[in-house]
Amino acid sequence: MSVSRDDFSIAFRSALLQRGGAQKFSVLSLTFLALVIFFIDIYGPKITKPVRAFINDVVYRITYLASTPTRVFPKAGDTISSYMNIREENKRLKAEIEKYKSLELDVEFLADENKNLQKILETEYFNKNLTNIVLAKVLVDKDSPFLKSIIINKGTKNGVLKGMPVTMDNYLVGRIVETNYLSSRVLLLNDLNSRIPVTLDKGAQAILSGSGLTNPILEYLPEDFDTVEGLSVFASGKDGIFTSGTPIGKTNSKGTVNLFVDPNQLSFVTVNLNIQNQGKL
Repeated sequence: MSVSRDDFSIAFRSALLQRGGAQKFSVLSLTFLALVIFFIDIYGPKITKPVRAFINDVVYRITYLASTPTRVFPKAGDTISSYMNIREENKRLKAEIEKYKSLELDVEFLADENKNLQKILETEYFNKNLTNIVLAKVLVDKDSPFLKSIIINKGTKNGVLKGMPVTMDNYLVGRIVETNYLSSRVLLLNDLNSRIPVTLDKGAQAILSGSGLTNPILEYLPEDFDTVEGLSVFASGKDGIFTSGTPIGKTNSKGTVNLFVDPNQLSFVTVNLNIQNQGKL
């Protein structure tokens, strides 16, 4: 009989060790454990309720901590996405601001240029026929240690010829020395090659010679003439090129002439087409 029971035990364990039997045993075990917990919860001692409450608290805390990534990461992702969108918007707004600043500067430049044009048009020879005056814009300033000249955007197409005087605000600044169809070169009064006859307000005659510097000098003054500061210098018109009485500048304490128009600050000039000898320099 004992042998039969041992054989039965061996056979039962062998069956349980099989895969199907192990799964059935696991299901039965879980069912049995659930029934035990159920009966303990209903009919068990009072201590089971605090234990159950503690277990529930532990499970709830673990569940809360386990669900934290699902709650935090979406918000963090939204925050990062919002931050990147704000950065892109900030870059776009900065670009827009720079664009409008550039436009504002362009408008300011055009407004200043317009004011200069109005000033020139209001002061230049408007008691004469307007066809005798050509308004020109300075394109290039050819500045070197001794050669001072500018290129203007008017040429033979507009009636500009070699030798014509060039003024700004009714003050003499130079003369045309080279012409093209759409442009001309102006030799300024302070150029080393510039020589023009002038008259001082005391009636003395002289030659205004360019020195290559900002201020030209007076040459061939009368021997007994005392050059003092503040004497006005005008074009004498003896060369047949410049209009007699065109103001040029005033003498200074160094014996040179402070020009009324700074040759380094020319933007617009006017060419006087009324000259006595258009081919003479």
